[in-house]
Amino acid sequence: MKITAIKTSTLNVVSPPPRDKYYPYNSYVVVRIQTDEGIEGMGYTILVNGDGASTVRAYLEDNLIPRLIGEDPLQIGKLWQKMYDSDRGIRKKGIPVYAISALDIGLWDVLGKAVERPLWQLWGAVTDRVPAYGGGGFITYTVDDLVKEAEATLALGCRHYKMKIGLPNVMENVERVRALRKELGNDVKLLVDVNQRWDVHTNVKAARLIEEYDIFWYEEPVYADNISQCAEVARRINIPVATGENEYTRYGFRDLIEQKAATILNPDITRCGGFSELLKISHLAAAYDVKIAPHLAPELSIHVMAAIPNALLLEWSITRQTDLWREDPQVVDGSVCVPNRPGHGMEFSEAALRKYLVDG
Repeated sequence: MKITAIKTSTLNVVSPPPRDKYYPYNSYVVVRIQTDEGIEGMGYTILVNGDGASTVRAYLEDNLIPRLIGEDPLQIGKLWQKMYDSDRGIRKKGIPVYAISALDIGLWDVLGKAVERPLWQLWGAVTDRVPAYGGGGFITYTVDDLVKEAEATLALGCRHYKMKIGLPNVMENVERVRALRKELGNDVKLLVDVNQRWDVHTNVKAARLIEEYDIFWYEEPVYADNISQCAEVARRINIPVATGENEYTRYGFRDLIEQKAATILNPDITRCGGFSELLKISHLAAAYDVKIAPHLAPELSIHVMAAIPNALLLEWSITRQTDLWREDPQVVDGSVCVPNRPGHGMEFSEAALRKYLVDG
């Protein structure tokens, strides 16, 4: 089998309310890998609020795609390394790894379709469903918004909900956590996410003030680039630290693990290097008994999560577009069910292509 062409396109997927107050849309940069045997694999990466989408697409078209034409798409390890090695003048953080991720996802889709099996089964399944937590809870939400979104998540059977903190007034954040805990009761696991907004001192202060509300994890406390400060926060607070949505490849996650910066890792499959690298990151973490709870894209990450022993939770957003996929992932009793379709099993719906396709 040979790759004959790789087409790119961009979808700007509008965020529904109240999420749209925080960011109006996400850009999906999509690749379609065509082969001489008629099998097509689809991959994508997601740029929050569209930031960097055109740059990722340019890197794909100028640097990576020309190197894959004529290659065997089933030799995924070889092609991943070829992409990684292709440009030694740019460190493999950010834009280049977003682009590699999209192509890697598409290559695995080709392989799964070629052997007519879903990916999670190829990697040695340990389960056919993974527990989900409700993601969202942005700082632009009112407490009422938080309660409504959390209750909609709990109605699916989920027992975990995540809210953002990081408003300049620390006590305002504490009050929002207190109010949500009061509304939800004590049986729900509450997660908080700082989104890199505070320094070490402020994080330590805030964590101590909200500790009494039984916080399940404390996410991304400082700049993702500053691993040593994240490790300092982890040492000084009594809530488990989670981080990793803005980290890249096994090397970045090795550094997080070695510096004991987190006990829960949140790799994003569309940023960290695709299926290939998420598998490596997960296996590395398993050797340290570190749990995996991926950021976004549960429709893809579910395949890896169903095939590793250290899967914790999948992020599931109630306030998301439900018309994006031909077949939306199913949540049953609080867990996301793994699709049984060949490859990763996802395809954009005709309605989504009509509404969100920018070009391509």
